Amino acid sequence: MEQTCEEIDEMFSNLLGEMDLLTQSLGIETIPHGGITDVEKEMSFAFGFKDLNESLHSMEAKDLDALMADLVADISETEYMFSSSQNQKSTSYGNTDDNSLLNHYAHLYDTAAIGSNEDLSYLPPPPPPPEHEQDLPPARLDLKPAKGVTHVLLIKLSDASESKEKADKIILALGKMKEAKVKKLIIKVHMNDNSTKTLMVDERQTVRDVLDNLFEKTHCDCSIEWCLYELLAELQIERFFEDHENVVEILSDWTRDSENKIHFLQKNEKYAVFKNPQNFYMARKGSSDLKDMNEKNKISLLEQSFCGSSVVVPEIEGALYLKEDGKKSWKKRYFLLRASGIYYVPKGKTKTSRDLACFIQFENVNVYYGIQYKVKYKAPTDHCFVLKHPQIQKESQYIKYLCCEDPWVLHQWVTGIRIAKHLKITAVKANI
Repeated sequence: MEQTCEEIDEMFSNLLGEMDLLTQSLGIETIPHGGITDVEKEMSFAFGFKDLNESLHSMEAKDLDALMADLVADISETEYMFSSSQNQKSTSYGNTDDNSLLNHYAHLYDTAAIGSNEDLSYLPPPPPPPEHEQDLPPARLDLKPAKGVTHVLLIKLSDASESKEKADKIILALGKMKEAKVKKLIIKVHMNDNSTKTLMVDERQTVRDVLDNLFEKTHCDCSIEWCLYELLAELQIERFFEDHENVVEILSDWTRDSENKIHFLQKNEKYAVFKNPQNFYMARKGSSDLKDMNEKNKISLLEQSFCGSSVVVPEIEGALYLKEDGKKSWKKRYFLLRASGIYYVPKGKTKTSRDLACFIQFENVNVYYGIQYKVKYKAPTDHCFVLKHPQIQKESQYIKYLCCEDPWVLHQWVTGIRIAKHLKITAVKANI
C-alpha cells in the first residue's frame, strides 16, 4: 500500500512528538540555545566584577555571608538536581514498558521507510535500543570554584580565625572572672623558730596543699608529723588541722579581731595511730607486749582496722571529769566512745547499749586540746579536751569540757574521736 509524502510527513511529525514526550519521561533535558539560564545570570551577578579584590573589600560582612550562603545553596541545588536526574534515569532504564514503547517507535520508523520509494536520508536515525547489560558510567559533577571564590573562602577562613580568637579571649576573660570570684585569704603561719611565713591561700586549697607549699619554702624533711596547728587564744584550745580540710573555710569562722594563730609544727601525735596501732586498738585487752609488736603484726592490725568495708573505731571507755555548764565544778562520769559520738552511763544504770545516754555527736563539732585548764577552770588536771562547733569562738554553754587522769588517756580519746569523726583520715597510711 503506497503512502503519499504528506502522510509520511504527518507520520514522522507524530513520531517526533512522541519521541519528545519519551525523552522528557526519561529525564533528558533540552537546553535551549541562545538563552541565558537563571544560574548563569546569578553567576554573572556574583562573579562578574571588573575588580574582584576591590569589590570584596568594599563589601560588608553581611554581604560576604550572603555570598557564601548563595555559593553553598547553588552547589547544594546542583547536587540535588543531578541526583534526582540520575535516579529518574535509573528507574526509566529499568522499566520494561518504556523499552517496549521504544521498540514500537522503532518499528513504526522502519515500516514508514520500507513502504516509501522516496529518499528518506534527510530523516533522523532511529534511537538506539537501551543496553541492559552495560552499566551506566557514573556522572561526574565537576564543581570547580569560579575565579575569585578561593579569595572569598580565604576571607571567610580569616573571619573564622578571628572569631575563634575572640571566643578564646572570652573564655579567658570568663576564667579570670571566675578566678576573681574565688575567695582568697592572706595568712601568717608561725614557724617553730619564732619566725613567720606569709601565704596567700584560696578556697580550693586544702591543708595538704598549704603544707606542700610550706615544704617548698622551708626545705624541711617533709615527714608526716608536720602539721598546721590551730591555736584559739580566747578559749585557750588548740588542735590539728586535718589534711583534707579546707583552710579558707576554717579561717572564715574566725572573728575579725581574734588573736587566733596558725603554727607549722612537728607533732608526733598527729598520725601516731599508724605507727603503733596496738596502743589504741589493743590497750583495753591487757596485752603486756604492746610495745614489742613487730611490724608484720602492726600492718595486719591496720588492715583489719582501716582497710575493711568500714573503719573500726577504737574501743575507748573510762571515767572522765565533765565540767558542769556555767560552773567551775567537775563531775566524774563513765564515758564510752562510739562511731556516732560519745555516750555516758546515767547514774544507777549499766554499760549496756540500751542504758547509754548520748553525750554528743561528732557531725558538727571538732575536738581540741585544752591549755592550762587547771588554772583557767579549776580542772582536776591539765589533761583536758574540748568539743565545740567550729563557729563558736567565745565562751558558750554549747562547749563541752572533759578532763582525763593522765596525758596518755587524753591522747587516746582525742585520737579515737578524730578517727570516729573523719573515719578515713588515713590518706597517708600508705606512707607508714
